[in-house]
Amino acid sequence: MNQTSDNADIAVALGLGGMVRIDGEALAISDLTLMFEAIGQTGSVQGFADALGLSYRAAWARLQAYEAALGRPLVRKTRGHGTALTEFGAALAEAFSAATLSLEAGFVRETRAVEQRLRRLLTGRAGALTLAASHDPLVVEVLSEGDGIDLSVMGSSAAVERLLDGSADAAGFHCGAQAPAEAGPPFAAIGAGAGLALHPLFEREQGLMLAPGNPRGIRSVTDLAEEGVRYVNRQKGSGTRDWFDRMLAQAGLEPGAIQGYAVEEFTHQAVAAVIACGAADAGLGVRAAAERLGLDFVTLGWETYYLAASRSLDAPVLERLIAAIREWAGRSSGYRAAVAA
Repeated sequence: MNQTSDNADIAVALGLGGMVRIDGEALAISDLTLMFEAIGQTGSVQGFADALGLSYRAAWARLQAYEAALGRPLVRKTRGHGTALTEFGAALAEAFSAATLSLEAGFVRETRAVEQRLRRLLTGRAGALTLAASHDPLVVEVLSEGDGIDLSVMGSSAAVERLLDGSADAAGFHCGAQAPAEAGPPFAAIGAGAGLALHPLFEREQGLMLAPGNPRGIRSVTDLAEEGVRYVNRQKGSGTRDWFDRMLAQAGLEPGAIQGYAVEEFTHQAVAAVIACGAADAGLGVRAAAERLGLDFVTLGWETYYLAASRSLDAPVLERLIAAIREWAGRSSGYRAAVAA
């Protein structure tokens, strides 16, 4: 028997399954769904027959068996207009369709996990994983020394949304001082039975990155509202931006009171660079980014950085990444080991 090649085209399709049971009769939901779709698209029982590779007579007999089990007609024939679903049939089809749409993101995500596992079983190798992650200097540095993971940097909200909708295999994110379950959507969905594993990677020190020597004498968020202080912000949807907005609200400050609130950068390193070149006096970010560019730093608190992925994802490269990041965090300034979930 020939072994599957590394570049073999491997695809998995998952969908809504299960059974409908009525008085001892069992009907497969997948079969009913196929029938509804075929008749809806073709307007004929022949379309249903073609979809199953059956004769017209066999398909009609199967349809009659469905109707007998359900006790209601599912289709009606109209002269000159072919076959259409009855009101009951259309309502049942809509119920299955709505359930499929609700579960679709989970199907896509789990499909990726199964394909990864199947590829490893057949070829001994896995394709690259897609990691959508909020920017962190340590994460970027660890990933630069390995392979097998394609990183896309974005805000925490966008990263989690990509994991939930199945367009990424894993997400790296943070929620400020809050736990995901307390942070609202989309973060709370990770702990709501979504079949996801949540890994606390590390805790990191967040605070105000300041111009060298802190000439403005900034010590707290309220100082950012002082006349002449120039702030540089993170982009909307980033965990750091969300945390800053919460701190402003707690301090009773409106965004309009902060000069530079609308000036946005997409990474901690970019915010630090703007301050280092003299274009801003302060920005919220991690201590590691401030130290790299010789900036002053006023700590505002510690937060946990998480990685989430499907529980069914069997990916040694991801396990190695988690172990490496945790090891680096234990010996890096501005980081410390995360408290287990």
